[in-house]
Amino acid sequence: MADHEHEKPVAEGIHDPGHGPVGEQDHPPHHGMSPTEYIMTRISSLKPPMTTPPNPFRLIMMITARQWAFFSVAFIAWTWDAFDFFTVSLTVSDLAKEFGKTNTQITWGITLVLMFRSVGSIAFGIAADRYGRKWPFIINNLLFIALELGTGFCQTYRQFLACRALFGIAMGGLYGNAAATALEDLPEETRGLMSGILQQGYAFGYLLATAFARGLVNTTSHGWRPLFWFGAGPPVLIIIFRLMLPETAAYQQRESVRRTAEIEGGVSISHTFIREGKVALRRHWLLLTYLVLLMAGFNFMSHGSQDLYPTMLTNQFKFSANAVTVTQVVANLGAMLGGTMVGFFSQVFGRRLSIIVMCVIGGALLYPYTFVSSHAVIAAAFFEQFCVQGAWGVIPIHLMELSPGAFRTFVVGTAYQLGNLVSSASSTIESTIGERFPLPPSGEVKRYEYGKVICIFMGCVFAYVILLTLVGPEHLRRKFEVEHDADVRAVAGEETIAEAIHRRERMGMGLSDEDLADAIEVQRIEQAEVERQREKVSHAV
Repeated sequence: MADHEHEKPVAEGIHDPGHGPVGEQDHPPHHGMSPTEYIMTRISSLKPPMTTPPNPFRLIMMITARQWAFFSVAFIAWTWDAFDFFTVSLTVSDLAKEFGKTNTQITWGITLVLMFRSVGSIAFGIAADRYGRKWPFIINNLLFIALELGTGFCQTYRQFLACRALFGIAMGGLYGNAAATALEDLPEETRGLMSGILQQGYAFGYLLATAFARGLVNTTSHGWRPLFWFGAGPPVLIIIFRLMLPETAAYQQRESVRRTAEIEGGVSISHTFIREGKVALRRHWLLLTYLVLLMAGFNFMSHGSQDLYPTMLTNQFKFSANAVTVTQVVANLGAMLGGTMVGFFSQVFGRRLSIIVMCVIGGALLYPYTFVSSHAVIAAAFFEQFCVQGAWGVIPIHLMELSPGAFRTFVVGTAYQLGNLVSSASSTIESTIGERFPLPPSGEVKRYEYGKVICIFMGCVFAYVILLTLVGPEHLRRKFEVEHDADVRAVAGEETIAEAIHRRERMGMGLSDEDLADAIEVQRIEQAEVERQREKVSHAV
């Protein structure tokens, strides 16, 4: 993971009054290390700075109204994204009856979503990094409206699968954009706390889906369809909310550098963007591979602990449907609390240490989580999901701090969704292995010892995540401003970055892009005239 690239020294005299020297780069702690030095510092680098945890209420007060608006629209969208995803898993039996298929065939609708999410993360991630966060976000939500309505009107199994496959593309495109929209403009001190809250939009979406499924499924003559029709409504409000907001400041800074390069150097914005991509791949290909492997472990951790758990409670422990629902709801409440708290403390103790501690505690809780057969297992479920989603609460900001700045949306979203794709078979793996451990049947129902399988599987996953997190990098409190980005410096140059910053300051005084272009052209002509006069003087001498 060590970065061996050394940049040119900072040009003297280039300053940004608001941010200090333009050339000041925010390198990760491992920058310039040899591979041996990097490996030797993996354990020592876990040592936390032991700063006093800030008052969370003070952190909340630091966030401006505009930053709250960005965070809120991203959180609501991510929550409703999860709601739309869980509509199928909560209506499997009804869908199977409607289309004359087995439950297993209906779950292909879930599998297709997981498979196509990577396509969406790539397409919408590149679009958001190139054209801005706003319009890809809006298009995403327009697709949610169309596809949720479409699913509600499906008459055949093929139509259902087609809608869910397309929904997977839309769902995959939202996560990276939501993370960037929510977090990249926030004050540095608040990012851990808000990262934890953002990630738990997924658990909150599940709780909402469970509640509305109770109220909308089979309560009218339309059966399961009203749940999907209802799911198409809130994205309309999300779109209106997003239309009222501009681009994030971090993206505007980056776009300003690209536009300045176009005005001054005649290099198109698209060409600059492509060059940024080449630099990012050349410098960070190993890091990008690591992020996919890390997210595969994290997705195995969540899917492995959650997907087959209701089946275990019903089949092995003979819980009633209501008892399963209560256990799942309590577990998700633990997840929401864990994500928020661990995200907050990761700002003090570090991202990697927070993840590792949660995995160790989660591993210690596996036995009660999978072997307690009474209703007391609810407590174990609460604390197990506190640990699993506590580690997850660190992920949005951890990925953003490690991602190349120019491709933040693409890298965060694609790493997450490729990891999801790798782990999509986790419930199938657990179910298949579980059939090797039969229990005495209950009437005609075959029973299996799923708890043992989940325990062993999750033990391996926790060990994998601990190892990968230990050897991985961390860039706690990374600066997201464009003037601190070494990759942008390599592409655009220090003078272009300085001019872009000054240009944005002039725009704040009312100058349009056209006026700025004219001013720059006049400046060029004057500079050329000065050079000609110098040449005349030198020849005369």
